Amino acid sequence: MNRTEALDLVKESIARTIPDADFTALGSDDAFRDALEMDSLDFLSFVEALSERTGIRIDDEDTPQLTTLSSSADFLVAHAQ
Repeated sequence: MNRTEALDLVKESIARTIPDADFTALGSDDAFRDALEMDSLDFLSFVEALSERTGIRIDDEDTPQLTTLSSSADFLVAHAQ
């Protein structure tokens, strides 16, 4: 998986959780939970969707790495098989 594919998967997983998410105003290093007003349940749904779509196990201790589009993509690239 390359970085562009990982970024697309992150955006698609966010869009599954928040269908009206506006990525145009969201920078790659912006904290998307705040920008998209994701609550804890939304974030958990995002993490589950991302894990299902990629087949990558995401543990609780991994979630601090999933705060921005960029860091989430980096996490996926680093953990892809």
